[in-house]
Amino acid sequence: MAKINFVDHSGETRSIDAEIGSTVMEAAIRNAIPGIEAECGGACACATCHVYVDEAWQERVGAPTPMEEDMLDFGYDIKPNSRLSCQIKITEALDGLVVLTPERQA
Repeated sequence: MAKINFVDHSGETRSIDAEIGSTVMEAAIRNAIPGIEAECGGACACATCHVYVDEAWQERVGAPTPMEEDMLDFGYDIKPNSRLSCQIKITEALDGLVVLTPERQA
């Protein structure tokens, strides 16, 4: 298990235990994290699981793929640290990950 910390736009933090090998989006849905809609179910076909990766974690999480970048174009308030949570695989190296959810999804 890895601890994932979701911070909403108002600053409230929700910490959950997530299974290694799942995605940040899957963990968010299983734990009813507000702000993650995941309309496409994790197929990288929408931008409703958009998150901001905390600066301290960006290098470990890595950059989005070209396909993910294309989908992020449909997101709301995209920033350099924007990612689709369905594309972030949880590994032991991401234990303690901090992601911020946007004020609203696209």
